[in-house]
Amino acid sequence: MSLYTDIKEKKEKISVVGLGYVGLPLAVAFAKKTDVIAYDISEEKVNTYKNGTDVTCEVGNTAVQQSAAVFTSDESMLKQAKFHIVAVPTPINHDKAPDLYPVESASHTVGRNLTKGSIVVFESTVYPGVTEEICIPILEKDSGLKCGIDFKVGYSPERINPGDKVHRLESIVKVVSGMDEESLDVVAKVYEMIIDAGVHRATSIKVAEAAKVIENSQRDINIAFMNELSIIFNYMGIDTKEVLEAAGTKWNFLKFTPGLVGGHCIGVDPYYLTYKAQTLGYLSKLILTGRRINDNMGQYLAEQTVKTMIKQGIKVNGAKVALFGITFKENCPDARNTKVIDVINVLKEYCVEVVVVDPVADAEDVKQTYNIELTDTNNIGKIDSCIFCVGHTEFLNLDMDEFKKYYRQDSKILIDVKGIFNKDEMIENGYKYWRL
Repeated sequence: MSLYTDIKEKKEKISVVGLGYVGLPLAVAFAKKTDVIAYDISEEKVNTYKNGTDVTCEVGNTAVQQSAAVFTSDESMLKQAKFHIVAVPTPINHDKAPDLYPVESASHTVGRNLTKGSIVVFESTVYPGVTEEICIPILEKDSGLKCGIDFKVGYSPERINPGDKVHRLESIVKVVSGMDEESLDVVAKVYEMIIDAGVHRATSIKVAEAAKVIENSQRDINIAFMNELSIIFNYMGIDTKEVLEAAGTKWNFLKFTPGLVGGHCIGVDPYYLTYKAQTLGYLSKLILTGRRINDNMGQYLAEQTVKTMIKQGIKVNGAKVALFGITFKENCPDARNTKVIDVINVLKEYCVEVVVVDPVADAEDVKQTYNIELTDTNNIGKIDSCIFCVGHTEFLNLDMDEFKKYYRQDSKILIDVKGIFNKDEMIENGYKYWRL
């Protein structure tokens, strides 16, 4: 009898290691079909889930409260599982090199609790080779078991889009891979239990790793192109959004838009690919160029705000700017690796006071990570300029005619990074309007 059958019949359990934006939806989804041990190193996070609160906002409080998954920070419970899914983040260091500590640490944790006959599947985004060259040796050393004989390994890259209520875990085709045909078959069938869209069986673990890392690299490059166009058109006095709307009428025009590119995927994954390429003697040209453009957009936006204030006769030193949205994307509480912080830091270099409004962000996390106290619209005081960095749905409901009362200058500067407001309406309403 196969491991898949045992899992389906609840004779064996699945473990999910890492309960963030990827791990939590996996644990909740699998718990509807079989027995799940949901593990995270953070006891605080685990207790939050036990109390029925979804800090990721990915599945909702009700789903967490009703889930049959066993939430725990006790790693010894992993011994009860035979199918382990590792879903921890893979960030980068300050020098842009991959930080593999989280996935290495998770491998140690699983290795210490690994039993014969198990399969370990990694979901963390890595460069091709990490699973087999780095993770397997750790699993073998800590478990005392031999990969391929006592346990097997697979890789299935996460494709969850935080904050997206349309493209969900179950509705996105899942790429799966295994170290051999037997492990691939088990991994595929286990994921098919929860993935309505089906799975794609990659021919090898390295192929699956590469597929994931280029998905976000491709998107990063396309957004970088849009950002560069925006800079060029700004010099020309042309509205970029209007250009893209016109070009978008062609059936094969790719509809990307300019903006700040942060988060734990698009702003990170390209560096994993270019790092590995460099170790093999190839220095990336296109990918790193796109990254440099996107990494510099925060500074560009801050400087555009400063230039606009100067043109309006506003003294920059001591000016006050209200910044709306600090998360890395709209309708998502996650502020990890947000590029909005670059806008804030550059403005502060010009001695500008910045107040931040974000009803969606995790206020405690923002305070801990960036030492920024969030405020609400009613407490921003008198401002000289306003920047809407993130297109949260809540911001669309603001009464912009009423909003004018917060300005202490006749020139009501409104920087609309994502173009969420109607340009003509804002200008008619008396705003000095600029968008990326």
